Amino acid sequence: MRKIISGTALLLTAALLTGCGTDNGPGTADKSANVKPKQDSGKNEHEVTLQVLGTGTSQVYYNLDTNKMEKVKLPWERTATITLTTDAEKKVGTTVSVVPGSVPGSDGLLHAAACVITVDGKKVADNQGGKSDKMCQYNVK
Repeated sequence: MRKIISGTALLLTAALLTGCGTDNGPGTADKSANVKPKQDSGKNEHEVTLQVLGTGTSQVYYNLDTNKMEKVKLPWERTATITLTTDAEKKVGTTVSVVPGSVPGSDGLLHAAACVITVDGKKVADNQGGKSDKMCQYNVK
């Protein structure tokens, strides 16, 4: 019971801190130079997809077009178009993230579910199939 409460507290803390910086952190790949924005009359538009893989149900905390927590059936996916309109948004970017909940592993213990973020069809962040306890986050520019 103590592990579940500690894990939930860690997930909530991570979800609250996702918008506090631009560092992609360990377990994520910063490939912003490789992701080409879609151009629409001076606006940068990116199609961003968040995924949490696995089976069963789990809590998912995410920051995409809104900050939200949901109890979902796995595998789960959410896609949105992120539009960067101001010069500040284009320079600094905006952080998207997903904090996967725990799922039972083959050893009977709870483990973080696998998460993936893709931007314009290219994988830009993951948690190594759930092997890392880090959330998936990426700074879209």
